[in-house]
Amino acid sequence: MSIDTTRRPLASTSGLKLANLRGPDGPRLAVSTGAGLLEVTRAAHHMGFSVPQTTDELIRDGAGQLHECLAAVQAERAGDWRIAEADAPFAPAVVHPQKIVCVGLNYRRHASEIGMAEPAVPILFNKFNNALTHHRAVVPTAGLPGNHFDYEGELVIVIGKRCVAVGEGHALDHVHGYCTGIDFSERSYQLITSQWLAGKSSDGFAPLGPYLVSADLVGDPNALKLETRVNGELRQSSSTADFIFNCQQIIAFTSHLFPLEPGDLIYTGTPEGVVLGMPKGRQVWLQTGDRVVTTIEKLGSLQITVG
Repeated sequence: MSIDTTRRPLASTSGLKLANLRGPDGPRLAVSTGAGLLEVTRAAHHMGFSVPQTTDELIRDGAGQLHECLAAVQAERAGDWRIAEADAPFAPAVVHPQKIVCVGLNYRRHASEIGMAEPAVPILFNKFNNALTHHRAVVPTAGLPGNHFDYEGELVIVIGKRCVAVGEGHALDHVHGYCTGIDFSERSYQLITSQWLAGKSSDGFAPLGPYLVSADLVGDPNALKLETRVNGELRQSSSTADFIFNCQQIIAFTSHLFPLEPGDLIYTGTPEGVVLGMPKGRQVWLQTGDRVVTTIEKLGSLQITVG
């Protein structure tokens, strides 16, 4: 008899704001606290607890003794394993997703600014793991064909348990949490054909983080403020309330095409204000040294520099 794994409980990480930090032995798990980031893997090793090494392991295998470790650190008032956010060497908030699914043309005002009709169903494309990069990363552009580099600030859904042919009413039950993301794009290659992959999946073209915030802390993902600034100038200022397809609809639609697995990422599209949407005479594409910062309510700010 087959077992329905779609209803398996999520890992017990309610109320947690998680991150991965870069280290000499690979990414390691951290938890944001009021006193900076607690390096959980280091604390657990010292105190004898068994905890996931990354957010990927936590989503896939469960929290282990994470809560016991956090309680013990708090009780001992230990500070040796804390690091200030400003000093943290962030890794991508999820390191090894099986899938990076992206939704195109998913904000009403963005569709209007580029002169395209609102789609009848979600437009899907993908990125690969080589595109993942982290908060404060430099995105390499030297040597790439074309020079029409653009930003797209996006809400990213992180799947928490296997999801197959789910209905909209239960779609959010399968979400572990959410991240801030940027769909970095090379427009001249994106638009060579109707398939956008060529301009979307070079190294570093999927910044993600700094945090993975549990779904309970976010609440309604379809009512979050989103802003993107380039060199301090506000370029995007919108809300996920302008979605054409909300998070439930995206998950339900996608899960009928292929299974969504724990740790899979869904970039949900970008609002108006991208370079592509500006009049031709005002289109100034991203240049080396430009700094892009996308901020999403409850999730935090993700910064990259064009390299």
